[in-house]
Amino acid sequence: MIRKKKCIAMLLAGGQGSRLYALTNNIAKPAVSFGGKYRIIDFPLSNCVNSGIDTVGVLTQYQPLILNSYIGNGQPWDLDREFGGVHTLPPYQGKNSSDWYKGTANAIYQNLPFINQYNPDYVLILSGDHVYKMNYAIMLNYHILNDADCTIAAINVPIEEASRFGILNTNENGSIYQFEEKPKNPKSTLASMGIYIFSTKKLEKYLIEDSKDPNSSNDFGKDILPKMLLDGQKMMAYNFKGYWKDVGTIDSLFDANMDLLGDNPKFDVGDLAWKIQSRSPLAPPHYIGVGAKTFNSIIMSGCEVFGVVENSILASNVIIKKGAVVKNSILMGDVIIEQDAKIEYSIIDEGTIVKKGAIIGESKEKGKGITLLGRNIQISENSIIKGGEIVEKDLVKGGI
Repeated sequence: MIRKKKCIAMLLAGGQGSRLYALTNNIAKPAVSFGGKYRIIDFPLSNCVNSGIDTVGVLTQYQPLILNSYIGNGQPWDLDREFGGVHTLPPYQGKNSSDWYKGTANAIYQNLPFINQYNPDYVLILSGDHVYKMNYAIMLNYHILNDADCTIAAINVPIEEASRFGILNTNENGSIYQFEEKPKNPKSTLASMGIYIFSTKKLEKYLIEDSKDPNSSNDFGKDILPKMLLDGQKMMAYNFKGYWKDVGTIDSLFDANMDLLGDNPKFDVGDLAWKIQSRSPLAPPHYIGVGAKTFNSIIMSGCEVFGVVENSILASNVIIKKGAVVKNSILMGDVIIEQDAKIEYSIIDEGTIVKKGAIIGESKEKGKGITLLGRNIQISENSIIKGGEIVEKDLVKGGI
């Protein structure tokens, strides 16, 4: 008897994430830290396991070292399976050729052998740069009940943001009659979430045809989906009602992190019925020193706080020294803020040290935006970095 899976997931995690600037200079976007405890990829991986999908191919390409190491054997997400589990799938050299992934569709096409070894009835395709909780099993049932060839998860967005997304125009029964990729004048606000379920045979057919088209950009939104619509395939929109955020920009990443704060957060990651798992670093309990002040903040293990922390998120092993003030900011792992430094509306990447008396960022009321400090750099004493500035290398003295 041939062993098979009903549905497997293919997670597109190879994008460069250029709109995150210094945060993705050396790591893939799905490996970026989020919420103190997590990395972005934790959300689709946890969603898969919570939805009963135990076979996930993670398609990597850009700066995969940290991401691959983080995923490991998949044990934190219960994806260390004998038949199935999580597999990282980089581009590879075949007998006749070797190609980087040319687009989202080409990435899946190159991994058809991986898909076919599980003989699945359905393939779930996910993006690695979204933060949300979603039961894919409900979406799969919707796909099956509608006897669809392709189902696209969709969410309503503000009309002023609609041109950033692929927009679905649907009939009353949810069937899609038009797909517009980032239209200048959108006809609706129903945006594709970049989450697709395909019946496997139809997916394979269209991927093979697309691979033979020299004029194709090998992309789902630009090529595969429009071609399926043109051919009259049954395509359905699955309307998602929960929290979902594309964290592909500095502002959206900052906002999504801030949505974790408050007594009634917009995005609750503490739901025991839908756990978001992660590979957390080993660290001792955090410590709040005598005279330190903390308010409305997430402070992870290994942190030492001797100054002031307000409305902020501190990942593991962050040190805030006496007299330092951190407000409305995100500090990733192993950051050190030295004595009397001031941090406001900033994102500081892993391993960075801000020296004594430095002033980083400024209040949002001044309209300058989020300040970003890159990974493993040092900011010298008494430096002044204004709101909205991006620093990617050591600032030895002076300011920007």
